Amino acid sequence: MLLKRFVILMLLIVPSLIKAQEFKCNIQINSQKIQGSNRTVYQTLQTALYEFMNNTTWTNHVYGIDERIECNIMINLNEQLGSDEYKGTVQVQARRPVFNTSYSTTVLNFLDNNFDFRYIEYNKLEFSENTHTNNLTSVLAYYAYLILGIDYDTYSLYGGSEYFQKAEKIMNNAQNAPERGWKAYEGNRKNRYWIIENILNEKYKPVREVNYRYHRLGLDIMNEKLIEGRAEIVECMATLQKVYREKPDPYMLFMQLFFDAKNDELVSIFTESYPTEKSRVLNILTEIDNANSTKYKAIMEQKK
Repeated sequence: MLLKRFVILMLLIVPSLIKAQEFKCNIQINSQKIQGSNRTVYQTLQTALYEFMNNTTWTNHVYGIDERIECNIMINLNEQLGSDEYKGTVQVQARRPVFNTSYSTTVLNFLDNNFDFRYIEYNKLEFSENTHTNNLTSVLAYYAYLILGIDYDTYSLYGGSEYFQKAEKIMNNAQNAPERGWKAYEGNRKNRYWIIENILNEKYKPVREVNYRYHRLGLDIMNEKLIEGRAEIVECMATLQKVYREKPDPYMLFMQLFFDAKNDELVSIFTESYPTEKSRVLNILTEIDNANSTKYKAIMEQKK
């Protein structure tokens, strides 16, 4: 009887021991622009957000400690509009390890300029997938699912769809919210609405395909098959060129997200390539990511 009880107890305990949350997320809050004597509220907020991101169970999957997704969330507070109301920006970065190397590649690097929220010190942070009750947790949950979707897309073709749909649900729940960043008609369309709209838009499906091919068929094999992996990345750029020329929309936000994460890495990959490949990829990149064209010119420089 004692043995049976011990076995039952272990069956209950072991899953909680082996299950780790999905994120290894670093949270930073910069409040230098806000005047005031109570600075502890920002440390309390930082701790609360750290626990929210790292202790919430976001998927049904089991993650080992070394499998957690590395990400940074950097919040810059620009104004305090009331005793518990803040206005600022949030920058979200996420990385993914490259197979058989110690290198981690950036998969997301986005600055969200529309971050308004209320926070009362020591109040429990609450979040529901079914309703918009708190803009602070809704924004962070949205980015948690966005990171998960992008990460899963890099490992299997369209593997992140479930998590993109969860991010879309959070966005839909917020359509009547007063806070900025959730609606189609705001500003220059560089917001949470248009990110998820682009990602789930069939016209942008080739970009999601590139996200898979670039990582699994390109970066992940380059340690052993450098030429083949690099050639695959060239073909990925050619696929993006086709999307760019078809112009699914004037802003091409989804492609901007890709290049905001990858422009430095692309230069590093191709500076050691051979001349014809360098020339081809430079021409493509200059066309489809002209904002970084000066940076891409370094591809043609000779390595010393």
